[in-house]
Amino acid sequence: MARVQRMLDACAELLDEGGYAELTTTKIAERAGVAIGSVYQFFPDKRAVTQALGLRYLDVFSMRVANRIAEQDFDHWTETVDAIIDEYITMHRDEPGFRSLHFGDAVDTRLLDSTRENNRVIATRLRDLLISVAGAAGGEKLDLAAVVAVEAADAVLKLAFRDDPEGDPRLVSSTKLLVRGYLEQLFRAERGTRQSLRQSEESDKIPLK
Repeated sequence: MARVQRMLDACAELLDEGGYAELTTTKIAERAGVAIGSVYQFFPDKRAVTQALGLRYLDVFSMRVANRIAEQDFDHWTETVDAIIDEYITMHRDEPGFRSLHFGDAVDTRLLDSTRENNRVIATRLRDLLISVAGAAGGEKLDLAAVVAVEAADAVLKLAFRDDPEGDPRLVSSTKLLVRGYLEQLFRAERGTRQSLRQSEESDKIPLK
């Protein structure tokens, strides 16, 4: 396991330095300080290494999002939008290799799972987090919302980083506004019920004179 993690770390560094086109299993082995046979023991080719790295990114992203949701007191799960996008931006800026690979689209739109596009995999992971951590109600409506939100955010955030390595703040803000507005509109009735219940609970705590 330690050797595999070193290989993935090496892959991430090399992606930042030369991109996927310049990546080779030989370079990964040299950077990780392992024999080339060790690479092939776990990965048949460089695509397989980047797939494992992409899945590691997804796990790291999921953990960061779950921690943010657990730490903050949201009135409704739709308010998690800013936190989720902020964690993505942080990974893009700070996580080695993520700027080049993202969640795999730089290599293959179905890198994470050969049966589904990468964004579908991400949408499913976020949907599950919203249910388990943020208290969202599962169902077809949430499934659709997760897919649309991920696709919309992905498109605008790619634009945000196209000419600005730190992410154009105007486009990042626009992404939050776009996704938040969509979810608030789609789940307006649910939000209203949740907020009314919260206000009622708070009023019950006020002592009568």
